[in-house]
Amino acid sequence: MTNGGRGAIVLFDGVCNLCNASVGFIIDRDRRGYFSFAALQSEVGRRRLASYRRPGETLDTVVLLEGGRVYTRSRAALRIARRLDGLWPLLFALSVLPEPIADAAYGWIARNRYRWFGRSESCRVPTPELRARFLDG
Repeated sequence: MTNGGRGAIVLFDGVCNLCNASVGFIIDRDRRGYFSFAALQSEVGRRRLASYRRPGETLDTVVLLEGGRVYTRSRAALRIARRLDGLWPLLFALSVLPEPIADAAYGWIARNRYRWFGRSESCRVPTPELRARFLDG
């Protein structure tokens, strides 16, 4: 299941300030509108994960649903970067790093994200202009 053939879906922790800022970062560098978004906590997010037989995915990772596959942690982040405008696709070269090493760095940030960046009491509410990019908006 993809986003109606439109591109890929990014599932993110909707109460994490770092995650919400990352969604804004992606939107600003995705002029083609390849990515759509849903919070992992939302009904849409849970249904999408369940459709990939991943209903128990934790909130400590970004999830990318692309081409019928599920990517998490560093692999999701690098695959997202390769679709962004500008020089960001160059980061995809880091895919040569062994996944355990890349995921260790990702995990360190994920474990500390609330302490460093805080959390919101509720999930992000998209602006009217961006509402179509949010599957649960």
